[in-house]
Amino acid sequence: MVRKSTLTGSLTTSKRTKAKQNNLRGAASFLRDAHAAVSQQLAATIELSNFRQTSLAFSRQDRLRLIEQALVLIEGNYVNLPLKKAMHAVDPVQQLKLIQSATQNFTDPDLPAASDFHRSMIEIFMSVRDLHTNYILPSPYNATTAFLPFLIEPFFEGGQRRYLVSHVTNAFSSPPFEKGVEVLSWNGIPIERAVEINGNRYAGSNLEARHARGVDTLTVRPLIVNLPPDEDWVVIKYLALDGSQHEIRVDWLVFRQTSPTEDSPVPTSADDAKLAYDIESRAAADAKRVLFAPEVVEAEHRIASGETATAQVGDNNLNTSLPDVFQARAVTTASGVFGYLRIRTFGVEPDIFIPEAIRLIKQLPEQGLIIDVRGNGGGYIESGERMLQLFTPRAIEPEPTQFINSSVNLRLCERHAPSTIPGWEDFDLKPYLESIRDALRTGAIYSNGVPITLPSNANAIGQIYHGPVLLITDGLCFSTTDIFAAGFQDHEVGPIMGVHSNTGAGGANVFTHSLLRYLFSDPTADPDSPYRPLPGNAGLRVAIRRTLRVGARSGTPVEDLGVTPNHLYRFTRNDILSKNVDLISRAAQLLNELPKRRLKLSIDSRTATELVFGVETLGLDRLDVYGDGRPEGSVDVTDGEMDLTLPSRGFSVYEVRGFADEILVASRRIEV
Repeated sequence: MVRKSTLTGSLTTSKRTKAKQNNLRGAASFLRDAHAAVSQQLAATIELSNFRQTSLAFSRQDRLRLIEQALVLIEGNYVNLPLKKAMHAVDPVQQLKLIQSATQNFTDPDLPAASDFHRSMIEIFMSVRDLHTNYILPSPYNATTAFLPFLIEPFFEGGQRRYLVSHVTNAFSSPPFEKGVEVLSWNGIPIERAVEINGNRYAGSNLEARHARGVDTLTVRPLIVNLPPDEDWVVIKYLALDGSQHEIRVDWLVFRQTSPTEDSPVPTSADDAKLAYDIESRAAADAKRVLFAPEVVEAEHRIASGETATAQVGDNNLNTSLPDVFQARAVTTASGVFGYLRIRTFGVEPDIFIPEAIRLIKQLPEQGLIIDVRGNGGGYIESGERMLQLFTPRAIEPEPTQFINSSVNLRLCERHAPSTIPGWEDFDLKPYLESIRDALRTGAIYSNGVPITLPSNANAIGQIYHGPVLLITDGLCFSTTDIFAAGFQDHEVGPIMGVHSNTGAGGANVFTHSLLRYLFSDPTADPDSPYRPLPGNAGLRVAIRRTLRVGARSGTPVEDLGVTPNHLYRFTRNDILSKNVDLISRAAQLLNELPKRRLKLSIDSRTATELVFGVETLGLDRLDVYGDGRPEGSVDVTDGEMDLTLPSRGFSVYEVRGFADEILVASRRIEV
């Protein structure tokens, strides 16, 4: 018999087994020890069993409206529909029409439970395995998260995948259950199979992405695109640190997040039409920050209050004004000292994101840079694509995007060619128009390809980091992060080391239903707009423009195919317990094998007739100089420092390009 205990935990020994068991219950006891920075946000936490009493009543008319609007988006806007039908043998349009027909035959008193309707809608949207194309649950679900007070991560040992508890919230104490214990089973199911079952409920477009999603949502489940767990609690069998076997029962809890629901706000700027992100992983990241990184929330509060412009989170990290976005530090390894930059999200406007990224990068060691984007669900496409230029002398070619050719997309492009909404002047869909109109004659499926990021913006700054660069990815990299990884590979910036054998494979620009309504109503309302208000603060999202690779893989879609790393890495127990130490060590080894470059440029003196630049080079044999884009000369160089004297011609920007064996390998710009 198992005796119940509070969250602080008590332990009893079963007479029938050597395994020890205990039971964790109660939101009140959980809240008692919550970090002060998040205690107010967690104050309304309740048990899932109580949350289930929340009403989800939806009338027949409400359901028909949601189905009708879902059909508008899937049939008229969904760019990946042909691909998904072919790759996954699904037909969401027919499925929606079947539910529509069945709902029309019911009267309100005879309707199936609202939860059954929502589950059916979720299953249809999940069937296309596209994390950009979602059915958003109504209030209060879409702003709440169900959670257990710990996280689980996989690692490999002896060629076998196993699972450790990697984090435990500071409000939870139930010895010997703690960070580092190994999970063996989940509600009596072997943990590997439990992860597989959980992953199959989500929309990962490849096996690696589904497994990563299965692990990521095992203990933290935002209820924005999924209904709550079926069980009120879980029973976990685990190995304690001393090797003894135990069981623990933990109740699911639910808390409300402070971020707004997805489909209610009116778009604020044209940047809202340049997004690519996984809404569920964003909600999960917000929840994890509250539960497992309250010091980050505390730092955000200090910055928001004006107490400090930057804050440090964690030992040895650089101060940053975006502690929820960046983690930057120097790492010392057996291969040398390198820079490490973790980017947790691209969900910050590029005019804020890029300057802070540059400020941090300039403080990191020059011997090599590790960029870690694991778990990054995306954000602003321009933030990702404009960042690529910082690490390569190559001209960046932003990924082209395509609409699916349809009458409703034609109307959208005609209304915004360019947009006449005040402040939206750079939202210009005119470049797509001719090809969509031609499709009426040619039968083409897709429009021509047009980049969302202007090439001038993607190359406005140029290279600022000249050491070798390596990118770390995983199966949770999605949306803008997929686009960033694809651009990193297509422009041959450096090698990619993947924790999984593929990224999340989600390459599309996403529009919400509310954004589409807005685009058909402002500055003047279109009386024939197909978009109608949704009931219950429910929402819909759709992948509306797909992205295509450039360079050697030109024309290949990112969706479903993703980015395959150059090197596959398997997480170790030591990585989980010691801050990714083996992962970073392996990345440093790979960086150490790459050529070292350096190109520094300064103005030593300036007169009316000449400019003298101070130059320092490493790994270069020739420099070409340009003034305001015009060639000014070329000089052979060896490693070391030198002066470079040029006639003063009144140019405002000089660029020095460095070559090795006739290959462009470095560049540097300087304003005069």
